[in-house]
This record gives sequence, structure tokens and C-alpha cells, in this order.
Amino acid sequence: MLLVLFKRFLGKRQSHHTEPEKLQTPEEIVIRIQEGDLRLRNQFITDYQPYVAKVTSRFCKRYVDPARDDEFSIALGAFNEAINQFSPQAGRSFLGFSEQVIRRRLIDYVRKEQRFAGQIPYSTFEVEDEEEHTVNPVEIHQAIEQFEKQKGMEERRSEIVDLSRSLSDFGIKFDELVEASPKHDDSRQALFGIAKKLSDDGDLMRLMLQKRMLPIKELLDQVNVSRKTLERNRKFIIAVALIFNGPYPYLKDYLHIRDEA
Repeated sequence: MLLVLFKRFLGKRQSHHTEPEKLQTPEEIVIRIQEGDLRLRNQFITDYQPYVAKVTSRFCKRYVDPARDDEFSIALGAFNEAINQFSPQAGRSFLGFSEQVIRRRLIDYVRKEQRFAGQIPYSTFEVEDEEEHTVNPVEIHQAIEQFEKQKGMEERRSEIVDLSRSLSDFGIKFDELVEASPKHDDSRQALFGIAKKLSDDGDLMRLMLQKRMLPIKELLDQVNVSRKTLERNRKFIIAVALIFNGPYPYLKDYLHIRDEA
């Protein structure tokens, strides 16, 4: 709700400040706000929107549109947070403190928003402002690494859910694949080859998907194994063929399957 409220301040700057002759510095203004002057808080946030936009654009290494970009709303919320947290006894300027809070909140945003990570390469974060405040590149690398790790976990989970749904059409449960997997590597590689033949043959794949069963009779014409071998490894062959044929990069990597160029 705060972000919605802050965006309402856009375009509403007034030409006069509250008691400009008495409130000469941001630190003095913040102290008055902390004492309960809500009207002054709104005016202060409005007046410093250009500063917030500047800090945000410098962090993002691109122009940030206050009217459209979520990064600006995140930064404006952080500026308000800095007003609440600022302590004059710490011996630092309010603007320097607020910039640190803004950058921390934008780093948190990096962790959650995939599009933000895609727009900003690591090197662009290594910046130093006019007050010689530098974002720790190690901290940002760790934030993005954590984000990528979380994203990878979610994508792997999504692949497993999708494959499980497809396997259920064949009466196969995902956890049965461990039991169905051949124990010897040479046997497993041979079955990979059969599954690959199956996935590459459009007619055979359509037949398998339509009938919800392994086309054993048709496969016997193309592979040099017995019917018994196909029947015994039916679940494994179906699962691997579905992985070959579907958008499952993480599962392919897990099974050491590589798409051919």
C-alpha cells in the first residue's frame, strides 16, 4: 500500500517548501518528521523524488522512469524507510544513509525479479557515487547467485511436476523411475539410445502419446533388442523419450543427456 501511496505523490511537487527559513538541512527536516509532522514527510518525499530517481538510475545503470518503473517505487519506499531509521547521533548525512537503504532494497529486488537480473550485468553494479559510497560487488554477486540458485530450484521443480503429469497418462509415477533405472551404465546408455530413436521418430512419438503406451511392435523393427527387454524397461524408455521430446533442460542435465546440434 505504501508504494501505491508514494506513486500518488508523482507530479504533485509544490513550488514552496515548508518553513524553508527554519529547516535548512535534510537532517533537520527528518528530525521534525520523526517528531510526527506527517505533512512535512509528504512534502519532503515529494521534493526529493528527483534525488531518489537519480540514485536509482545510477544503481541500475540506465534511466529509470518514475512514472512506470517498479525500481523507482522500491527506491521511494526505501527513502521513506530511511526517514524512519535515520539517527543523527550516527554522525552521517541523511542522504548518504538513505542511498545505502535504497541500494539494499534494490538488491533485495534483484533477488526476486528475473527481468531485473537480465537487464543488469554484474559489472554495472560496481559504481561509486559523488560521496564515494561504493556498493560491495561481493554482496551483489552473492545476491544474484542466490537469486539464480532459487530460480534454478523452481525451474527444476516445475520440470518434475510437468514430467510427472505426463507420466501419469501412462500409469507411471515419477518416483518409480529410480527403481526402473538400469543399474549398469552400458545398459542405461543402450536404453537412452532406444529412447532417442523413439523421440526422433515423429510417427512413433505420436503413436506413443496417442495410445499412452510404448509402441513395442514398431520399435522392434528399429532396434536390436528383444521384446522382453523393451517390456522390462518400458517405464524407463517412456520417461527418457518424454524428456528427450520435451522442454526439460535440467532433467536432461541430471541424466547426462545432451541435445545434438
